[in-house]
Amino acid sequence: MIGKLKGLIDSYGEDFVILDVNGVGYVVQCSARTLQKLPRPGEAAALAIETQVREDAIRLFGFTSGSERDWFRLLQSVQGVGSKVALAILGVMGPNELGTAIASQDKATVGRAQGVGPKLAARIVAELKDKAPAFGHVDPLVARLSGEDDDKATPAPVRDAISALVNLGYGRPQAAAAIAASVKALGEGAQTSALIRQGLKELAS
Repeated sequence: MIGKLKGLIDSYGEDFVILDVNGVGYVVQCSARTLQKLPRPGEAAALAIETQVREDAIRLFGFTSGSERDWFRLLQSVQGVGSKVALAILGVMGPNELGTAIASQDKATVGRAQGVGPKLAARIVAELKDKAPAFGHVDPLVARLSGEDDDKATPAPVRDAISALVNLGYGRPQAAAAIAASVKALGEGAQTSALIRQGLKELAS
């Protein structure tokens, strides 16, 4: 099995790149994000490879990092997620963003990917929640604040600030991420009004 390829970019297709490795051109399918990160034709590149062998074909999928490849494998453990959908998800968010979205049960963010409807997005975040921290950096504060409003371990000003942003129309995971950043910027003793102002700045940046 091929685990890595290093060579020169030969040419690009809509969803693949041809990588010239010592005169042999490998067709490697990639996410949109990966294709955008690769250099121009004629320049050197290295890709982590996932090899899938089928009865009628051998397909190569390329990634800029091992963690992205790990997520590609993990996503396909969910019923209804094949290689095409997994690449689409990785095309709209990186490993860290995906890990945080799943840990915080942010179905809307996962559902941005083409081919991922509301039911499939819900299934992905539900089935992979316990596995997310192992496959990317997930901010534990964001994950905790994205939980229920009655989390008694969360200070009242923080809960109130998140509720205020939710009432303004922001999604709870989005609001939680903004207030988590505000807590880090202002300190754990910050009051609700200050957290809200800082949270709005975070959302606008």
